[in-house]
Amino acid sequence: MPVTFSVNGEKRTADVEPDTPLLWVLRDELQLTGTKFGCGIAQCGACTVHVNGAPRRSCVTPVGSLDGASITTIEGLESAEAQAVRDAWAEVDAPQCGYCQSGQIMSAAALLARNSNPTDTDIDNAMAGNICRCATYVRIRQAIRNAAEKLGG
Repeated sequence: MPVTFSVNGEKRTADVEPDTPLLWVLRDELQLTGTKFGCGIAQCGACTVHVNGAPRRSCVTPVGSLDGASITTIEGLESAEAQAVRDAWAEVDAPQCGYCQSGQIMSAAALLARNSNPTDTDIDNAMAGNICRCATYVRIRQAIRNAAEKLGG
């Protein structure tokens, strides 16, 4: 049964099994490869997208549960928070290998959209589950702080 939803502002229909993970629809059907596969069990955060504005692990989100939903991937992330995060990421040289960064940026932008002045605890809680194999957590936290500052938080 086809499922219709919006991806990065464009209405899309997926005619796949309802239990197909959103990640595979994005990558294989829609050719949006910025969302990465990491663990497949929602533990690493590399596959993070926004569903109706909230961060969600796409590797365990069945596409059948998304009829009518609004999905934003790293390719379509356009907001003041997203730009502040991207700028801050570059300023502090947050990425090392870069594999986890789309998921990290999606989680950070969602945090700043709901909390423009996060504490370190807020940052840690929002970013929990986003694993960086290169261990750039200190730079990621600093980048989020810098982005919040730029946003006036």
